[in-house]
Amino acid sequence: MTTHNVLVTGGSGFIAGHVILQLLEQGHGVRATLRSRTKEASVRAILAESGMTQGDNLSFVEADLLADDGWAAAVEGVDYVLHVASPVLPGRVENEDDVIRPAREGTLRVLRAARAAGVKRLVLTSAFHAVSWGHAHSDHIFTEADWTVLDGPGVDAYGRAKTLAERAAWDLVEAAGGIELTTMLPVAVMGPVMGADVSGANHIVQRMLNGGLPAFPDLYIPIVDVRDVAAAHIAAMTAPGAAGQRFLISNGPALAMKQIGAGIRAAVGDAAAKVPTRAMPSLVIRIGALFNQEFRGTVPDLGYSKKTSNERARTELGWTPRPAEQAIAAAAQSMITKGLAG
Repeated sequence: MTTHNVLVTGGSGFIAGHVILQLLEQGHGVRATLRSRTKEASVRAILAESGMTQGDNLSFVEADLLADDGWAAAVEGVDYVLHVASPVLPGRVENEDDVIRPAREGTLRVLRAARAAGVKRLVLTSAFHAVSWGHAHSDHIFTEADWTVLDGPGVDAYGRAKTLAERAAWDLVEAAGGIELTTMLPVAVMGPVMGADVSGANHIVQRMLNGGLPAFPDLYIPIVDVRDVAAAHIAAMTAPGAAGQRFLISNGPALAMKQIGAGIRAAVGDAAAKVPTRAMPSLVIRIGALFNQEFRGTVPDLGYSKKTSNERARTELGWTPRPAEQAIAAAAQSMITKGLAG
């Protein structure tokens, strides 16, 4: 296998951590960005605890998405950039610019630096939030051809940030050239927790385990395992047909919340005592949405299961994801082991 020097942005993040583990296992040289080098020791410890191999091939550099300092050094001498870093703040935020600005400006900053350094390809972690939000309910199967409707129902700051950042990246590459771009669009990411931080869709599992969810709303979540997301990023880094493509990283039909709960109970048995067993009437959520912002964000998707296609990733990347139930089980088991279930 040919090895490369790879920059991974946001080295302390959930997806980035799994990307780093797999890159190192495959023998690549990895440089990861952190907003502060003071985090390096703790990030290394978390990666080691998670099974890191060839840790001598990993280095860190300090760089912030909102500042130019550090990015020239970060991209120097690397063959590929996996730009994973971005704020993850779904739901309502006080100031949407706190999410949108670092996502859009940070993406353009990294892309320009990589282009100037002669990097061959940048793989950008976008999201399903840039594909399927704001659309009317239908039997439509979402693919890479779809884009989120920014002024449509249910679009939050995170969805706007991911959509605007990805569009800005495509616009820059189309206008300036000089670098290949590939974007990844994962659905809800679950899987083994790294360290003590629970992020992304793993919060759903944690809330079920700790009793924070008293009953199941009529919601459906498309799920993909973080280990498969990482593998897709690495495959997209070098796959000849991946340049200039978006990839929807999904795995089969969305699961009802009650199915996620059943998966947790099957995985951890008695440790799932607080996982709910009853349904929450949608009328209760609709009434609650009049007073509760969290409920308000779920109303547009009540009773709606989004359909997705991963045909392009399977065909172009040779990507085969594991069942969503394995992601749920791994998330729950890791939280129990780490004492994060509440």
